[in-house]
Amino acid sequence: MPTPVVDAVVIGGGHHGLVAAAVLADAGWDVCVLEAQDEIGGAVRSAEIHPGFVSDRFSAFYPLAAVSPALRSLELERHGLRWAHAPAVLAHPLHPDGDDAAVLHRDAERTATGLDAHHPGDGEAWLRLCRQWQAIEEPLLRTLYTAFPPVRGPARLLRGIGTAEALRLLRFALLPATRMGEELFGGEAARLLLAGNTAHADAPPGAPGSGVFGWLLAMLGQHHGFPAPVGGAGRLAAALAGRARAAGAEIRTSTPVTGIVVRGGRAVAVETAGGDRIRARRAVVADVSAPALYSRLLPPDAVPARLLADLDHFAWDTPVVKIDWALAEPVPWRAQALRGAGTVHLGADSTGLVRWSADIETGTLPQSPFQLFGQMTTTDPTRSPAGTESAWAYTHLPRGVDDDAADIVAARTEDVVEAHAPGFRDRILHRRVQRPRDLHDADANLVHGAVNGGTAQLFQQLIFRPVPGLGRPETPIGNLYLGSAAAHPGGGVHGVCGFLAARAALGEHGWGGGVRRRITSAALDLVHGRTPM
Repeated sequence: MPTPVVDAVVIGGGHHGLVAAAVLADAGWDVCVLEAQDEIGGAVRSAEIHPGFVSDRFSAFYPLAAVSPALRSLELERHGLRWAHAPAVLAHPLHPDGDDAAVLHRDAERTATGLDAHHPGDGEAWLRLCRQWQAIEEPLLRTLYTAFPPVRGPARLLRGIGTAEALRLLRFALLPATRMGEELFGGEAARLLLAGNTAHADAPPGAPGSGVFGWLLAMLGQHHGFPAPVGGAGRLAAALAGRARAAGAEIRTSTPVTGIVVRGGRAVAVETAGGDRIRARRAVVADVSAPALYSRLLPPDAVPARLLADLDHFAWDTPVVKIDWALAEPVPWRAQALRGAGTVHLGADSTGLVRWSADIETGTLPQSPFQLFGQMTTTDPTRSPAGTESAWAYTHLPRGVDDDAADIVAARTEDVVEAHAPGFRDRILHRRVQRPRDLHDADANLVHGAVNGGTAQLFQQLIFRPVPGLGRPETPIGNLYLGSAAAHPGGGVHGVCGFLAARAALGEHGWGGGVRRRITSAALDLVHGRTPM
């Protein structure tokens, strides 16, 4: 039987891989996507966990998708995607036994009014933060969503705010979350909106650069909300798959890739678990973890020794345990403000977040786990029957814990919900716990239950992601591109990693591609050492 030949093979049908396939197919390339699981989507999938109850299996809310140039360019609404918003973006109760909460609304004035009620002056401080964001959003996001070296975004930012303010912005972005909250606000409520959002990543709140995650998510939530796909996260994956197929891409599920064939320093084919070999004339885009690509899929003699040595220092983000619930009634929150929020932050105030983070970093199982709690029917009424709620929560775990420890933390997580909502357990119709091993088995990129493709801490971001390099999707192996969350700009559902990988492949096979590849190869050789031939 002749070996199939295509222009590009995309390894992995997660959202980054599907974006890459669509972009390459739009350019007229013959593209084949190979997904190991029996359905596409990676960590963007949903399932019915109880009759009539749809739960998102991994990711659920998508503020990064709302502003992603990669996803916007694909016009996914033409392929069935619709977005839903909860009445309030998110809320963070101030105390378990009280009725006060910090609430983020999509109306900035309404958010500010609530914050001012907790601490006079914080409302105006919030509005100043919003005005600052509006002035820098476009060039900042262009900078974040561009391969290195970013040029247009920083240039436009400098023209807009000037060098002096740009230096102040850089200092601001490097602040620890705790310090950022203290500098901006006088009250706990406003600080919690930043600190709680910081905990969406795995950067400790006292670490330099951690504050930027909370600031970014808080501002995205304020101006764009935390949207969720109507019908479940799987509808986003389905729209991406439909878009890629409409452009001509082929998508195969239940087809694990076991190896990449390298000849003359270039990726030329992939091999599958079924014994097939598929030749790639122009590119192989890998929507897989960095360790899987360099240590498992590639021949050992094809990878520079210095790169493999750098991978020894690759750090995963902390694992998570996730709980899904089908509830007979909405959550009976003590604080009424929580009832309209799509996302609820539970389990710690600003000081408690520092304590919780210290537990995670020191291998201690938290007594009161901080958690992200999602109210999906509140956000999208199609998720469960009227008068019920489809809900979930996840919390981080110390690295290296086993699934028994995850069960303990899951039980404590539910205790936290019960403390904020007495009678919660009485409403449970069905419960499903996804431990780190369950997450890994369902998506090989979620290694040990890590959901970010590698730590989000500063030492493994930008040009240090996944290892010190160029901050670009090109690899030391010709025609091979890393297009997963392991590459810049990292975790989150935005599609940019796949988009940049596809654009890099098109650039190296377009006008002037030979010169571009020689320059890139020389730079990669300088960083990683000579690529074996």
